[in-house]
Amino acid sequence: MEILELSILRHATLREALAQLDRTAQGVILLNDESGRFERTITDGDLRRMMLQGASLDDQLAELAHAESVTLAPGFTRRQALEKMQKHGINQVPVVDASGRAVDLVLRAEIDEQILLSTPHMGSAELDFVGEAFRTNWIAPLGPNVDAFEGEMADAVGASHAVALSSGTAAIHIALILLGVGHGDAVFCSSLTFAASVNPIVYQGAEPVLIDSEPDSWNMSPVALERALAAATRANRLPKAVIIVSLYGQSADMDPLLELCDHYGVPVIEDAAESLGATYKGKSSGTFGKLGIYSFNGNKIITTSGGGLLVTEDKALADRARFLATQARDPAPHYEHTVIGYNYRMSNILAGVGRGQLRVLGERVAARRAVFDLYKSELSDLGWLEWMPEPEWSVSTHWLSVCTIAKDCARISNSDVIAALAADLIEARPVWKPMHMQPVFSACDYYEHGNASVSDDLFARGICLPSGSNMTEGQVLRVIERLRAYSRLC
Repeated sequence: MEILELSILRHATLREALAQLDRTAQGVILLNDESGRFERTITDGDLRRMMLQGASLDDQLAELAHAESVTLAPGFTRRQALEKMQKHGINQVPVVDASGRAVDLVLRAEIDEQILLSTPHMGSAELDFVGEAFRTNWIAPLGPNVDAFEGEMADAVGASHAVALSSGTAAIHIALILLGVGHGDAVFCSSLTFAASVNPIVYQGAEPVLIDSEPDSWNMSPVALERALAAATRANRLPKAVIIVSLYGQSADMDPLLELCDHYGVPVIEDAAESLGATYKGKSSGTFGKLGIYSFNGNKIITTSGGGLLVTEDKALADRARFLATQARDPAPHYEHTVIGYNYRMSNILAGVGRGQLRVLGERVAARRAVFDLYKSELSDLGWLEWMPEPEWSVSTHWLSVCTIAKDCARISNSDVIAALAADLIEARPVWKPMHMQPVFSACDYYEHGNASVSDDLFARGICLPSGSNMTEGQVLRVIERLRAYSRLC
């Protein structure tokens, strides 16, 4: 609504003011003096009080007392506006420029929407599968949805066997157990990742050895891995496994990594928690190692609320995984246990959610790629922003749209950009803090890509932008405009 439609002068009558309040339906009009300078806001309550004091409908607003109104200056942030509204118990604030003229009216209903990093995107098919679980009373951590979800996921990624589990972390833990990782063993893992990739190594009493990223995909560096494997050979302590993580929907460069691991006889666990739907040279991310894992956490590209999956070509490993994840109960008429097991199976209800989500995986990938493409095209002229690479051998899902501050822009920091977005109720985050920089893993061996750590640099400059497949174009454009506004201030 144009600001002139909301403005009224002191020579207007109460009747005219009431009619304008009714016509504009914003709950407030703006009183200006004859020169057009803003004086105060007027609500229907103000007009009622005038009438209770004896004014008639044909009296002029000239009789209305002067009052100090809450205002904002141009360039305000949404957070500043909401804080003022909250403090004063109001739902509208006029914006007044340096000359004293009202230039806008900010409404709480229009600015209190927060744009989050990556929210669940639910459809309708999920309810059908969950409803069937309730109708048939299959509520337990096993059931038809679990069996079907395993088969459907295996088909979707091109794996022979899949085991639905309670989380991606549980899937990594079971994978390590299946490979015989135990106390005192070494396990190599990408350093630029979430802690869930590394924590299960410690669950087994093993020691993480952390491997740097390479700049082309931001994932495990073959150069650093070769250096680490050569050092382990000299020390006669090859790792029991290598966990290769594929970040933010982007596959690692698997061929050289697998070639190295095959040469040294070390099995690979592929952590594709963030890359379901991505491909490497036409093959699904997560299906290259001895074992692969996916996550269906609430922020992932498809979700079961909480859940994970283990995939493998080895039926014996899949059967063993199911056994261990179901408390390792031996076949007997009573409860018999000869090894330690875990309560790691996915529930039949959550598997129903997963079945519904899987049906729209392609749509979710396309939507997230579209978000990334819109950011990249609309912000291409900002020289201080660079984008996560997508090598020609890869199709990324862009689970998160990730950028970095250009190295030659010393005046701009990722923390300042994140704070500027937060002021407009837009959630953004740094990229993962590398595991070798985490206090809990700081004593672990770490192998860099070259003369300087790529992971450290990406953490120092990286920003994860809102990327949900359910974002509207307007929301993406709001993020873009806020980044432009920040750029103008620099």
